[in-house]
Amino acid sequence: MNPRTALGAISIFVAVATCCAAAAELQITQRTQVLKPDATGHNQWQVISSQKSLRAEDTAIIICDMWDKHWSRGASERVAVMAPRMNAVVKAARAKGVTIIHCPSETMAFYKDHAARKRMIEAPQTEMPKERAHDDPPQPIDASDGGSDTGEAPWFRAWTRQHPAIEIDGQKDGISDDGQEVWNFVKQKNVKNLIVMGVHTNMCVLHRPFAIKTMVRRGMNVFLVRDLTDAMYNPARPPYVSHAEGTRLVIEYIEKFWCPTITSEALLKGGS
Repeated sequence: MNPRTALGAISIFVAVATCCAAAAELQITQRTQVLKPDATGHNQWQVISSQKSLRAEDTAIIICDMWDKHWSRGASERVAVMAPRMNAVVKAARAKGVTIIHCPSETMAFYKDHAARKRMIEAPQTEMPKERAHDDPPQPIDASDGGSDTGEAPWFRAWTRQHPAIEIDGQKDGISDDGQEVWNFVKQKNVKNLIVMGVHTNMCVLHRPFAIKTMVRRGMNVFLVRDLTDAMYNPARPPYVSHAEGTRLVIEYIEKFWCPTITSEALLKGGS
């Protein structure tokens, strides 16, 4: 093969590889719940699962408040178990071209010199649209006592950073706990889909200015990773169920009223 032919072949290979990387897709199964009559005419909540393909380059993962330590021992223990799996999922998604945004609230001082923090601050300002009206029914669990299942009285700020088991790529990722900064960053990246994971489902995951309620109301296409989240819930409070059941009830609430849920397995193996 002459040099020109070889060079042309290399150029074609690089172009094809670049195109394939840019066109990476996430194949997910999204789950929602709808209220409709059954065969006998009685209203029932029905689970609806459907297949969906998301372009990786149009998608961002938001990691919500996966702190290094929590005032509740039970919460800290569950985060420590979850963090390695979350890191594996984030690495796989990042390799496919998904944008990763770390949002450990109230810890920005720890990251003030981090490249991923500076990247968020420097993103061009973009006006956020007005929040749309959205039904907001009460949640199915009572966390008015703070939600700890290990007996601590709320609360004190035990966290100083994100859990160290979750790696931050200084060349690609972003770090912020500010809704406007997150909005600026996702708009700079032309992100249309937001995948939220982290804690706690009934609190920060729903209510932070970068999380589900705000982003749904602003028109983003939002998903919750239901096996990479946890609720703050004490079984001593209504509806008097186990902690795991309390978390499941909040996930169902989100599927009914806010956004679809997916599993982490889809992010690990759902690329093409």
